[in-house]
Amino acid sequence: MDALIPVVNKLQEIFLTVGAEVIQLPQIVVVGSQSSGKSSVLESIVGQDFLPRGSGIVTRRPLVLQLIHVGSPEDRKQALAAGDNERGAKQNTINCHPGIKAEQWGTFLHCKNKIFTDFDEIRQEIESETERTTGNNKGISPEPIHLKIYSPHVLNLTLVDLPGITKVPVGDQPQDIEVQIREMILAYIGNPNCIILAVTAANTDMATSEALKLARDVDPDGRRTLAVVTKLDLMDAGTDAMDVLMGRVIPVKLGIIGVVNRSQHDINIRKSIAEATQDEQAFLQRKYPSLANRNGTKYLAKTLNRLLMHHIRDCLPELKTRVNVLTAQYQSVLNSYGEPVEDPNATLLQIITKFATEYCNTIEGTAKNIETSELCGGARICYIFHETFGRTLESIDPLSGLTMLDILTAIRNATGPRPALFVPEVSFELLVKRQIKRLEEPSLRCVELVHEELQRIIQHCTTYNTQELLRFPKLHDSIVEVVTGLLRKRLPITNDMVHNLVAIELAYINTKHPDFTDAALVSASVNSAQTETVQDSSRRWKSEKPADERISEEKTKGTPQNSAFNSPSRGHAVNLLDAPVPVSRKLTPREHRDCEVIQRLIKSYFLIVRKSIQDSVPKTVMHFLVNFVKEHLQSELVGQLYKSQLLDGLLTESEDMALQRIEAANMLKALQKASHIISEIRETQLW
Repeated sequence: MDALIPVVNKLQEIFLTVGAEVIQLPQIVVVGSQSSGKSSVLESIVGQDFLPRGSGIVTRRPLVLQLIHVGSPEDRKQALAAGDNERGAKQNTINCHPGIKAEQWGTFLHCKNKIFTDFDEIRQEIESETERTTGNNKGISPEPIHLKIYSPHVLNLTLVDLPGITKVPVGDQPQDIEVQIREMILAYIGNPNCIILAVTAANTDMATSEALKLARDVDPDGRRTLAVVTKLDLMDAGTDAMDVLMGRVIPVKLGIIGVVNRSQHDINIRKSIAEATQDEQAFLQRKYPSLANRNGTKYLAKTLNRLLMHHIRDCLPELKTRVNVLTAQYQSVLNSYGEPVEDPNATLLQIITKFATEYCNTIEGTAKNIETSELCGGARICYIFHETFGRTLESIDPLSGLTMLDILTAIRNATGPRPALFVPEVSFELLVKRQIKRLEEPSLRCVELVHEELQRIIQHCTTYNTQELLRFPKLHDSIVEVVTGLLRKRLPITNDMVHNLVAIELAYINTKHPDFTDAALVSASVNSAQTETVQDSSRRWKSEKPADERISEEKTKGTPQNSAFNSPSRGHAVNLLDAPVPVSRKLTPREHRDCEVIQRLIKSYFLIVRKSIQDSVPKTVMHFLVNFVKEHLQSELVGQLYKSQLLDGLLTESEDMALQRIEAANMLKALQKASHIISEIRETQLW
């Protein structure tokens, strides 16, 4: 399992080069309050002074620290000589570094190919790199600094040192410094694959530890939290940390380890860490003899190494699955961006042909990407024809807007000054044309709805079917403009043809239509009714009184003489003196019968015309608009766009698309490297 931590370090380097955070790698995150001793703990583990020190907040950027165990210079020379076998050769290239004579050294990711053998220079580089991003104030930055330290005195570890938790802004720090630090810490420890190293000073109350509180927020079960108690030698006289180290105060599943840091006086007199480690062991043996072998810096380093290796072993299967899934996803994304253009002519023709094919397939219902949330394309056009347009026509009442008074007025106006013995045909034609005219508006609206759907198909094709158009925004806009122009030209032609369909029906009222059977039935019933009327009139003629007597009786009874001047087209009748009187009479039986005849004829003929319009309008729209666009779309696109002077402009790729392709290619390359590295781990190395 010793090879697992270097593997994770390699993966970390790979994904850092592409700036990706899609993979959450196992690592140890150090969390603690300001001046709790985090930096001293890290320096004790490394065995060198290399971290900035001072008053207030010193760590202002995350420090990703990779500790890599290498052999001593003599061991590296011997390993180089034994590099004739495969394992030795691999060891030489990975950990031996035969070209470096120093025993310990460090490298920064931002300083490529530069090796730091002086740890004071490493401290200065950390300070300068911090000030480069955060300035001279006490602000913080989430951008990490990546440092590798190679030494024969360290165990393989990956640690992340974060800024110390603070409460009150100092100096020119931002007022929300506490919130910024808290969010940064939560972003790191929220990774379920990290181990939380919660550092707390022994001379403070463990119950008030901010580090343990944050750790418990993201790890309530404590399965990945290890507590470190620092400054054991600074506790008040007469007290000890026995209960804390035994886990009686606050239990932590991964354990609690106590350490003794160097004091500021020790740092000032440049006391070495090796001497401090010896003093730490002496203190533990004297103060906590029963716990001395389970505390101290050396035990902490071994524990962290063991925990990290086991944690990596547990996370490795999920990590491998995650890398494989992301590899497939980014491969698909890269394929969608397409390859750089090599032959502009062929590329343009290919895109135009594919767009035209997909446009026609969407109308025919044979497109690859079929919508499931709503109707589109040909299905939507069919719905417009048979549901929207058909139901609208069926909802039109043949006699809507016609009253008995309107029909009677039309009959009287058609007879002129002479009373009519028969119902005039002119009144029927006049009224039925008025009703047929009402079919024109829904017919034109049907054309408009189909035109709108053909416009929507353009967006459907550019979004779902032709990803190449997203690469070339100018070509995309030009294709949309050409297709829109073609539809715009066909729209008035189709409207004129639909208008002509209604005009044709209005031009000639065919009363001899085979389906107009009510005309013969009505004619027969009218003739019989008129015969009966003549006979009744003859009988009434004989029984009626002379006119003089009838007029005399009417005068006696006070009956008005002006009823003959009633006009159904007005709201009142007029007498000879032009004085309005209320209309009181009802329609005579003959008038009522004549109106019913006209109503029946209008209804019968209107249904014939409506059926014809309902059938002919969709055919007209399909022929003059839909089918015409399908047949001429590709030729129109080629004629408008396939021009040598337009090729360079149309096939200019957007900057965003080119950048996204580069990022996807780099990410895919990193994922493939990661997959190769993980696949090299044998099952025997996991146990």
